[in-house]
Amino acid sequence: MAPDQSSVDDCREWRRLRGWELGEQGWSVHLIAKALGVSPAAVSQWLSRGRVGGKDALRSHRHHGAQARLSAVQIHLLVDYLWHGAEAYGFYGEVWTCDRVAEVIHKEFGVHYHRSQVSRILKRMGWTPQIPITRAIQRDEVAIARWQQAVWPELLQRAKREDRTVVFEDESGIYLTPGVVRTYAPRGLSPVLHEWQTRDHLSVMGGVTLEGNVYTLVRQASLNGLHSIAFLKHLLK
Repeated sequence: MAPDQSSVDDCREWRRLRGWELGEQGWSVHLIAKALGVSPAAVSQWLSRGRVGGKDALRSHRHHGAQARLSAVQIHLLVDYLWHGAEAYGFYGEVWTCDRVAEVIHKEFGVHYHRSQVSRILKRMGWTPQIPITRAIQRDEVAIARWQQAVWPELLQRAKREDRTVVFEDESGIYLTPGVVRTYAPRGLSPVLHEWQTRDHLSVMGGVTLEGNVYTLVRQASLNGLHSIAFLKHLLK
């Protein structure tokens, strides 16, 4: 594993100070250079700096870089602001991009950031680019939980008693342009996008069994009761 910059600076500082001490003891420039594994020119430079500024002139000076334009408190506030959602700031669709977050930072704190800088800020916050989960607005979580806990166990037992095959059936519309987007969100917490889903374009009715068998009926029109009858006849075969 490579040493960090602070440990490298400390090593260099010790070598300069040691060279100064050896020079004070009367060692020649060439002997000091050989003992410390450096060039005579470097030793001469150390000794010159030491004679002008003393030992402090040979110490390492830490460079901390430019001061962050957003304080820790502001970063914490930014997390809260983003949790309100993109549409709360007038954007279309609940997705966060670097450009959108940059606009929020400018609006709330008056600070301009490039999208590459915003990416680093989001990473430091623990937010990563993710593909959100799309979920229908019509979804009834309470009804789903009730079906899983009460209806499904009884249905499964009945199928076993009557030697029947359970088929899960659903219908869907296939779009020519998939609505796949990426958004920034906290690491491990994929966001859920709620949208109104329709059955436009290519219509598909499908069924899957517990064994993994898949059956489909595809039409270039909206499905109706006659299509359901045709699909059920297909399943019975």
